[in-house]
Amino acid sequence: MTVPTKIAISKVYNFTQASIYKKYKNFFFVLLIISIFIALSVPLANFTSDVTKNYERIDFRNLKNLPLVKLTNSVSIVTPRNSQCTHWDCFNIYRCGHTGHDRIAVYVYPLRKYVDEHGVPATEHLSKEYYYLLNTVIKSKYYTANPEEACIFIPSIDTLNQDRLRLNLTSRALSSLPYWRGGENHLIFNMVAGSTPDFSTVVELDVGKAIIAGAGFDTYSFRERFDISLPVFSLMGKAAAVKDTLYERSWLVTSSQLNVDPYFLTELQKLRYHHHDYLLILDACHRHRYTQRCDIETGKTFEYPQVLKESIFCLVFRGERMGQLVLLEAMAANCIPVIVADGHVMPFRNIIDWKRFSVFIMESHLSTLMDVLNNISDKRIRQMQQNLLYIYQKYFSSMKSIVLTTLDILQDRVYPHLGKTYDELNLKPDEINNNPLFFPMTSPKSHGFSAVILTYDRVESLFTLIERLSKVPSLMKIIVVWNNQRKSPPPLSEFPKIQKPVNVIRTHANKLSNRFYPYKEIETEAVLHIDDDIVMLTSDEVEFAYEVWREFPDRIVGFPSRTHIWDNVTQMWKYESEWTNEISMVLTGAAFLHKYWSFLYTNYMPVEVKDWVDEHMNCEDIAMNFLVANITNKPPIKVTPRKKFKCPECASNEMLSADLGHMVERSQCISRFEKAFGRMPLKSVEFRADPVLFKDPFPEKLKRFNDIGSL
Repeated sequence: MTVPTKIAISKVYNFTQASIYKKYKNFFFVLLIISIFIALSVPLANFTSDVTKNYERIDFRNLKNLPLVKLTNSVSIVTPRNSQCTHWDCFNIYRCGHTGHDRIAVYVYPLRKYVDEHGVPATEHLSKEYYYLLNTVIKSKYYTANPEEACIFIPSIDTLNQDRLRLNLTSRALSSLPYWRGGENHLIFNMVAGSTPDFSTVVELDVGKAIIAGAGFDTYSFRERFDISLPVFSLMGKAAAVKDTLYERSWLVTSSQLNVDPYFLTELQKLRYHHHDYLLILDACHRHRYTQRCDIETGKTFEYPQVLKESIFCLVFRGERMGQLVLLEAMAANCIPVIVADGHVMPFRNIIDWKRFSVFIMESHLSTLMDVLNNISDKRIRQMQQNLLYIYQKYFSSMKSIVLTTLDILQDRVYPHLGKTYDELNLKPDEINNNPLFFPMTSPKSHGFSAVILTYDRVESLFTLIERLSKVPSLMKIIVVWNNQRKSPPPLSEFPKIQKPVNVIRTHANKLSNRFYPYKEIETEAVLHIDDDIVMLTSDEVEFAYEVWREFPDRIVGFPSRTHIWDNVTQMWKYESEWTNEISMVLTGAAFLHKYWSFLYTNYMPVEVKDWVDEHMNCEDIAMNFLVANITNKPPIKVTPRKKFKCPECASNEMLSADLGHMVERSQCISRFEKAFGRMPLKSVEFRADPVLFKDPFPEKLKRFNDIGSL
C-alpha cells in the first residue's frame, strides 16, 4: 500500500524536528557542565597558585643554625640618615593598600647571620626584647609573609641597643636587605641611642629614608610626623606595677634616678633642706645592686622600685641619654612623672596627651619644684593618677603594647580617615560618650527652628520679643510656655499679628524645668530656648546663631556665657559671671539646642538634680549644660560679642537673677551637680563664633549679617 505523499512529508518533518531538539538539548547540557567545571576550576587554580608561592615565615625554633650572609664592600652601599625626611617625601604610600583592605601590611625579614669579609659576625644575637618585638609583629593583624604586598618592612637585625652594634657593619647589613631601596618604608627600632662621650639622641646608623622608632629623641633630631618616639623599656616595671590608685603615699616627691647631673643634685639638696619631710633623694647603695637605693643624707636603704609606690611624684631628669628607665618604672608604680628634661620628645607624644598625668618643669626652674607641686590640688592628683594608670596599662606595660602602639600609629598615618580620635586615644572607655545623634559631615538643608519662650506674666516684654523673633528668616513657630497658674495668659487675639504660628501652653506648676519639656508642638530639631526679657537680640544675631547650630547640632549654641572655676580656699567650685578669657557654659536664657536634649532632661536627668532645680527655682540652665557636656564631652559655643543681656524695661524685683542669694546658689549648684554626675563634665574653651566679615570695612551689601549688635 502506498503512503500518501502528504502524510510522508509530515512524518519526515516531525522526525527531523525531534532530532534537532534532541541534538540541541544535549548541546546545552554539555555547555552547562563545562560552565560549572570552569567556575569551580578558577578558585582552585588561584588556590594552587597561592600554594606554589609559599612565602617564608620567621621560624624562632632554631636561632643557631641560621643562613649565612657575607657582607662585602661591593655588595652593599650605605646611605646616611636623611635628617629632612617627612611622611610626604620619604615614605612611599603607593606600596600600601595591596592586600584588599584598609590596613598596613608589615613584613619581617627572615633571620640571617651576617659576617664580614673575614667571617667575623657583623651583628649580635637577638636580645630577649627584640625577640619579643619580632614575635609581636608576626602575631599581629598587620603581619604579612609576602614582601610583594608589604607596606612596612622590619629588619630581623637587632638594633635596640647601640652599645651592642658595630655601626658600619650593621649599616651594611641593613643595606644588603633585598627590599631596602635606601631605607624606604623600613622601620628601625632603637631604645638606647648614642655612645660616649657625645651620646647622640638618635641611633647612629646609616639608614637613609628609614623610619626610626626610638627612645631619647630631642626636638632637633626628631623628624615630626615621620619618626616615632618610644620609651626605654624596663623589665623592673613589673615589680613596681600597681592595679589601682588607692595606695597611701609617704613622700610628696622622690628622686630615684642614678647618675643625676650635679647641677640638678645641688638644687635638690637645697630644696631638701627646706622640705625635709616631703622630698626624698635616693642614689645607688652599691654599684651592682640596681634593686636597692639609699637616702643620700641618712643612708637608709630602700627596695627599688617598690619605693616608688611610696611617693606621689617622681622626678625624671635628662641624663647622658634623654630616654631614662625611671620614666616607665615610675609610671608602673603610679607615681606621677615630673619631667625635667628640656627638649625631650615624650614617648608617643603624637597621640598621648602627657599633661593629663604628668608635670613639666624647665631645668632652669627646678628651684620652683615644691611650689609647683604644692599648688596641685588633691582632686587633681587623683585625676592624674587615674589617667596615669590607664595610659601605662594601655601603652607601656609590656613590649607587646609598645610595638602594637607603634604599628597603630603607622596605620593611622597611612589611613588617616580611619584614625582614632583624641578621646579614643587618651580617655578611659567610661569617659568617652558617643553622641546619641547622627550628624552628616555638612549641615543639612535648613528646616528652621522653633522658639520656646518661658514666661510668667511680663506680657509687654513677651509681645516685644515675639515681634522681634518674627523677623528672623528661619523661625518656623513660636511656643509660649505660660508658667503662671494664678493668672491666665492673654487671648491669642491680643498677641502681635505675625506671619508665623504661635502656640500657648499653660503649665500645671511653676517650674523652670517646664522650658525643657519635649512638647509635641515642637516639630523642628532646632529649638531656641529664650526668656521673655531677652528683647535686645537682633534678627541677624539670632539667624547667625542658628546657622552656627546647624554646623554643631550636638552643642549648646547661644549668647550669654559663664564659666566655672575651682576655689582653692573653699575647696569648692565657683560660678563665675564676670567676663573672662574662658567659658564653660552657655545659659539657656538665649540658646539653641537640639530637641533631643529636652527629651533627656525630662526623662533621664538625675532625680536629685531636677528636684533641686524645681525646689529652688534656679540652675536649670547649669543642669542642661552638665547634661550635654556629660554626653558629648564637648564645650558649648558662644556666638557674637554681646555680653549684656539685662532687660532695660524690666523691674529689678521681677528678675530671679537680681537676688544675691540666687548667685550664691548657682555656685552650690555646680558642686552639687558634680556629685550627682560623678564627675565634672564641663569643658572650658577660649573662643566664640562671629560672622566671617564681622568688623571688616566691607559694604553692607556684601555682608550677610550686618546687625550683629553691640557689646
